Amino acid sequence: MAHQFFFNPFILDNLPAPSSGFDVVQDISEPRLRMYITSRGVKSFFVRKRVHGKDKRIIIGNYPETDIETARAAVPNILEEAAKKKTIRHKKILMRKLLDLYMTNRVRRNSYSYDKLERAIDRHLKPLFERYVSEISSQDITNVIGAIEGRAIAGRMQELLQSVFKYAIDMGYVKQNPVSDLPKIEQKRRIRPINKFGFNKLVRVIENEDNQVLRAAFLMLIYGFEPKSKIFSMQWKDLDFNHYTWCGRPLSDAAVVLLQDLPQDCKWVFPGRGRGHLTDPRLAWKHIAEKAGIPNLTMDDVYKFLSRQLIWASDKEDFRANMNAVIDDVMV
Repeated sequence: MAHQFFFNPFILDNLPAPSSGFDVVQDISEPRLRMYITSRGVKSFFVRKRVHGKDKRIIIGNYPETDIETARAAVPNILEEAAKKKTIRHKKILMRKLLDLYMTNRVRRNSYSYDKLERAIDRHLKPLFERYVSEISSQDITNVIGAIEGRAIAGRMQELLQSVFKYAIDMGYVKQNPVSDLPKIEQKRRIRPINKFGFNKLVRVIENEDNQVLRAAFLMLIYGFEPKSKIFSMQWKDLDFNHYTWCGRPLSDAAVVLLQDLPQDCKWVFPGRGRGHLTDPRLAWKHIAEKAGIPNLTMDDVYKFLSRQLIWASDKEDFRANMNAVIDDVMV
């Protein structure tokens, strides 16, 4: 049974990600509204509905791109639409057109993630673009997936095609999903290569980084308990040093000390090139990780390592104390 509580931004922002698989939570205000939390920290609103004898889970959108009130308001319309009898369309549709419809109507991502998915589709699924959807077979899918280098991206493209064909079935363009019978691509689960000893070595290397922006941003990955996308896009207007909060969320003591020492000469806490904020300094991070003796360490590994140890608390001061306790524990 899903854990039930009243959905609000503070609680959802601080829900810990599971170590594997996903967790499900349920809204008390709108009990039909639920949320997936994956091991990668992705949070997605969804509803369940038994449609034509089958249990169906319909994704509304990812949080926080889709806010709580929007998700609640969408529930009745989505359930009503799901219960409608499917329309059988006799007109054929090209895969390119179907993918455009799918991206517009079903994909809810931020602009960066949306563009990244579009590039992956253009690169890997191009052989299917000019084929009619109703004429694509399981063997066609196998050939396309088999030509993709890398099991991870091949697996994601297969999952995407399965979702696209489910959408085609809902739209009445096909009756069967040619991806359903294909075996799932097995992937080796990545082992995150960090422990307390390696963590302390990493911090020492970061502290010796010459570039002030990179040094502060990488330290904030440790002290901020948030994914890199949120850390790098921090704005000064969202920080309240009187109450030690960021967007209403408590900051650890180490984060407060770090941020107060930074120059406030633009709207971004960690400015990048041009007028934007720091985005994804992979090369700089790679050098840091290699110096620390952990060459395959990612920025996401650091967030996961710390967030798994953080105990959530509804009281802000208790939550801040828990953050400080985690930092004190790993930096010994």
